[in-house]
Amino acid sequence: MTIKTVGVLGAGTMGSGIAQVFARNGFTVHLVDNQPSHLQQAVTKIQKGLDKCIERGMIDEARKDNALSIIHTSPQMDVFKSCDLVVEAVTEEEPTKIALFQSIDRICPDHTILASNTSAISLTRMAASTKRPDRFMGMHFMNPVPIMELVELIRGLQTSDETFNALFEISKQLNKTPVTVKDFPGFVSNRILMPMINEAIYTLYEGVATTEDIDAVMTLGMNHPMGPLRLADMIGLDTCLFIMNVLHDGFKDSKYRPCPLLQQMVDAGYLGKKSGKGFYDY
Repeated sequence: MTIKTVGVLGAGTMGSGIAQVFARNGFTVHLVDNQPSHLQQAVTKIQKGLDKCIERGMIDEARKDNALSIIHTSPQMDVFKSCDLVVEAVTEEEPTKIALFQSIDRICPDHTILASNTSAISLTRMAASTKRPDRFMGMHFMNPVPIMELVELIRGLQTSDETFNALFEISKQLNKTPVTVKDFPGFVSNRILMPMINEAIYTLYEGVATTEDIDAVMTLGMNHPMGPLRLADMIGLDTCLFIMNVLHDGFKDSKYRPCPLLQQMVDAGYLGKKSGKGFYDY
């Protein structure tokens, strides 16, 4: 299964990072978003990201120029008809993702693999909504995509060995480390990370320590690169709440109950860095 042309749906932080990584490694990329302003911002972000890669010695100017020349932006999904792989990176709302995948399914040729960058939603359910469930699986990149080495490869119940092997090899071509994960709520990364963040929020909620001191314990005492509350702000508190609800609903276990403070902050619009206020002010 040869993959040369890749579609990326969604030009936000994750989508632009995914597009950059594919183009940096020689794949022609069609980046699609229905908001032209998002596409303009993504191109600027990709240019800056490639400059940082040059500074780190990861690529040279020629490779940057080539990457920019093979990224094509469009507000229309029709361009996906030329793609061998389409990676979805839109909002974490299952009905939205399913509707978009059904549209992509109608546009793409039979050989095209469909992949979702979802951080928690069932790949098996999404695959079942298409006519190519055997050519559907999860490809969960970590943020920031150009820097982080890991990609979780999540097989739905229907995913074929051929599809899995193709994305496993593609991941290595992107200089990522692919890790195989079964289709359980939160997969591995968020099943472990989000309860830790949620417990940190409970620790703040119960008055055990301040925001800064909780983060200091985890950075200075546990050698984490970033404290859990600052990390929650970076991820987005709405995303953290969504994933905790997926874990709580999926496992029916009270240990995954979202902290009431997390719910209150999302209700107040305090979503973290993207809204200017979360556990910290930005």
